[in-house]
Amino acid sequence: MGPDPYESAEIQPPGEARAAWHDEPILAEPVAEPARPRRIALPVILFLATCVTTYQVGEALAGPAILYAAPLMLTLLCHEFGHYLQARRYHVPASLPYFIPLPSPPLGTMGAVIAMRGNMGNRKSLFDIGISGPLAGLVPALICCVVGLQLSNVVPARHGPGEFGEPLLFKFLAAWLIGPVPEGQTIGAHPLAFAGWVGIFITALNLIPISQLDGGHVLYALLRKKAHIVATILLAAAIVAVLLTQNYGWFLMLFLLVMIGPNHPPTGDDDMPLGTGRTILGWLTLSFVIIGFTPTPFSG
Repeated sequence: MGPDPYESAEIQPPGEARAAWHDEPILAEPVAEPARPRRIALPVILFLATCVTTYQVGEALAGPAILYAAPLMLTLLCHEFGHYLQARRYHVPASLPYFIPLPSPPLGTMGAVIAMRGNMGNRKSLFDIGISGPLAGLVPALICCVVGLQLSNVVPARHGPGEFGEPLLFKFLAAWLIGPVPEGQTIGAHPLAFAGWVGIFITALNLIPISQLDGGHVLYALLRKKAHIVATILLAAAIVAVLLTQNYGWFLMLFLLVMIGPNHPPTGDDDMPLGTGRTILGWLTLSFVIIGFTPTPFSG
């Protein structure tokens, strides 16, 4: 996340603060914050474009396209507004979500981003803003998985391009809701289940504790500057793994992370204590990567 271009105006202090410049006291009076330019056209256009591209991908799946596009967009909205509303709560300037349409299979979107001004807020606000998105998006994603798997069928297996990897969490839900799958058979995922799969995968991907991914925010809030060491090791390990496995589909993301750098910028107050509850929640949330991520989400 980068600086927010929308927050550049300075706020004039209220009356009591201005009194020092006069010979006599001035009664305090509220001073309205300068209006922020309502630049909503681009976020709205990108949102609508992403609705279209996810719908187009849904048309390629069995069943109505809306059963894929609508729940996926709901998951992304919950995720991004989890960040946005927490940023508003802590008075940290943040843009509306910028959705990223992807006019081609297999997903129809590359998620969304929110621009925030750096070096603002404190350790606690960084934690709450960073963790609220994944937690909020995970709720509809899990609901979609549970309902969608119950609507899915067991079909003859086909191997080759178009096969999807299964995170541990998805495998557990499938085993629980569908049961053992006979040899030579596979689960023909309902579009709703596929939308849930995408939601789980995107949540886990964002929770990787590197740079300014959501997991990077949470890790920095937990460890502060020590997080830089962990993030650097993880990024180096990811690069080595991609080269060894020749899984070059991750090249673009790794390139962006290298360009941004593994280090997380400091907050306005890194000494703010988190408390035991947030610390436990933070480590539990980061551990979701283990059960929600798969290094080979697609084959072919």
